[in-house]
Amino acid sequence: MHEQTDQGGQFRPKPGPPPAQPPQTDPRAGIAEAVAGLDDLDSVPLAEHVERFDAVHTELTVALSSIDKV
Repeated sequence: MHEQTDQGGQFRPKPGPPPAQPPQTDPRAGIAEAVAGLDDLDSVPLAEHVERFDAVHTELTVALSSIDKV
């Protein structure tokens, strides 16, 4: 809400649009995409496995924390 001063110098609320809400995303979409990064793991050099697992772990952590808004 915006404020507006009336003739007595008092502030009174002025109607306005509601505050913008962040877009709600479905955490399942990010999880599916992250897990899909493991699909071809057997064809990826062993040295790159840790990076892939870290990416999935990060995405799962974000998804789990968004469930309880932690």
